[in-house]
Amino acid sequence: MATIEAHRPRNLDWKRSAALLYGDWGTSKAYVIGLAFVAAGFSSFPIILAVCVLTACVAYNYTIVCRSFPDGGGVYSAAREQSRALAAVGALLLIANFLVTAALSGWAAMSYFGVPKDMIGYATMGVIVALGVVNYFGPKHSGSLAVWMAIPTVCVVVLIILFALPYLRVDGLEGMNLGFKKTWVAFVGVILALSGVEAIANMTGVMKLDPGSSDDEPKVGKTASRSLFVVAIEVVFGTLLLGWAMLSVPHSFGPQMIDRKEDMIRFLGEHYSGLLFGPAGGAIFGVVVGLVFGVLLLSAVNTAILALIGVLYMMARDGEMPRQLTKLNRNGVPALPLVIATGLPVLVLAVMRDFEALAGLYAIGVVGAITVNLGSCTLNRRLHMHWWERVVMGLTFAVLLAVELTIAKTNPDALFFAMCVLIVGLGVRAYSLKLSGLETVTVSSKVADMVKSETIDALQTQVQEGGKILVAARGLTPVLKFAMDEAALRKSSLCVLFVKEVSVFLAGAPSELRKTRWQDDEDASRIMAVMQATGQARGVNVVPLYAVSDDPAATILDLSATLGVDMLILGASNRQGLTKVLKGDIAARVAHGLPEEIHLVICG
Repeated sequence: MATIEAHRPRNLDWKRSAALLYGDWGTSKAYVIGLAFVAAGFSSFPIILAVCVLTACVAYNYTIVCRSFPDGGGVYSAAREQSRALAAVGALLLIANFLVTAALSGWAAMSYFGVPKDMIGYATMGVIVALGVVNYFGPKHSGSLAVWMAIPTVCVVVLIILFALPYLRVDGLEGMNLGFKKTWVAFVGVILALSGVEAIANMTGVMKLDPGSSDDEPKVGKTASRSLFVVAIEVVFGTLLLGWAMLSVPHSFGPQMIDRKEDMIRFLGEHYSGLLFGPAGGAIFGVVVGLVFGVLLLSAVNTAILALIGVLYMMARDGEMPRQLTKLNRNGVPALPLVIATGLPVLVLAVMRDFEALAGLYAIGVVGAITVNLGSCTLNRRLHMHWWERVVMGLTFAVLLAVELTIAKTNPDALFFAMCVLIVGLGVRAYSLKLSGLETVTVSSKVADMVKSETIDALQTQVQEGGKILVAARGLTPVLKFAMDEAALRKSSLCVLFVKEVSVFLAGAPSELRKTRWQDDEDASRIMAVMQATGQARGVNVVPLYAVSDDPAATILDLSATLGVDMLILGASNRQGLTKVLKGDIAARVAHGLPEEIHLVICG
């Protein structure tokens, strides 16, 4: 049987990748400046400035990472070139990051929406569960909300800064006299501005190639750099100017600002627009700010859930986690990872019922993942870098390592959380590796009963010269009988295609999909066994094809053109209700994109 390697198309340009990156990275300012105010009050400007400088340095380093890993340069891929164990540690730190991202972003979203403080925890849990239910159906565009919210969010930030310009005060930027140790600890406490930058490295596998490069030698450095540069400018200068605006508020508002730390940007919008347009105008603009940032933060929750599912699935696919994590539901979504990605953030919220406590857990995961990524790249001599690039990356790695160690020393809750994730994750990994030898030599009884012992020569079907018919099916349906009848009547070869839909965002290189075996898929084995037996009895040459794809319609179109078929036969869509709304109609998409020379037959 032929197994078709199906990659996601490289159709992500720099504008869309920048919008997606902003959906992750741009949300950090929603709570960073509030946490900075809690840490140092009206003396927090040096901390905010230092965090922005470090953020710019990390962004520069990630342009190098993206250039070096055009098929996906997240921490898992980068560290795997050094050590599988190190890659597992990096991935587990990323999992810890995503768990708290979902919880913290959801909490902040509820704050921006104006949910009463005593109900925020429960509301956040409900939202996470609701997003988990939506993602059960594997919606194709559930992660695209951030794209639509990027421009409104930037506009809101610019408006707040413009409203604040007449009131900005240089004399209000007080210096810090806390001593180096306390200043460093305060700096570490608001390091969350780095959160989200890792997302750009996971997009390189689907980015449009740079001019002059090819699929055989892909290069996406220019595309990734443009995306990073645009978003980094907004994150760095937006955070800095909003911080300045926060510190220009009269000191008499200090207690109120402490109370509004969770939705500080909404407070700034209300305050400065109120000075210009009166209390009513300030209240209205505050609602607008709350809605825009609240929706953007909800998209960050959804992105974290999807990313967590992707990391767990990828590790299981690579043998680093139990194979049970690769089992898909009927919509192509890994069932167990979905439960984990929804349930664990709710558990974190149930235990840590405080915004500052959640923020404390957050930093150790995101900083740890970035540290492992940059450290792995710095020490990887196979990566082509200029000497000054390696020096800058090494220095950034050293600073981040110091930050990570400081978090571990000063925040026992964060250390305990990270150790729990690492111990449980590495324990499950060790158990999975122990069983991996057994798993590679066992086949389910259902597959064994369906597949007869045949010689290799008998299995090597040759496509006959003449007409070709391609039929795509997900089960033993009447469309297969119709296709067999047509092939027998026309004396054509019949290509039977089974597309295994995987609705997962994969952060690793797409070439890993080659490891998928049709023998491990009971549904595909059952269909192919029946069709081969029927074809042999009726004298029809059956060519089995198996593809793994996150976009079945695109895969069917691609194979139809590649194989040069004369006729494509599909079954009418049986998707109903919410599933069709979220994922679309495959038959309709194929009909829209199929070349005119290929006849399309849809069987009801």
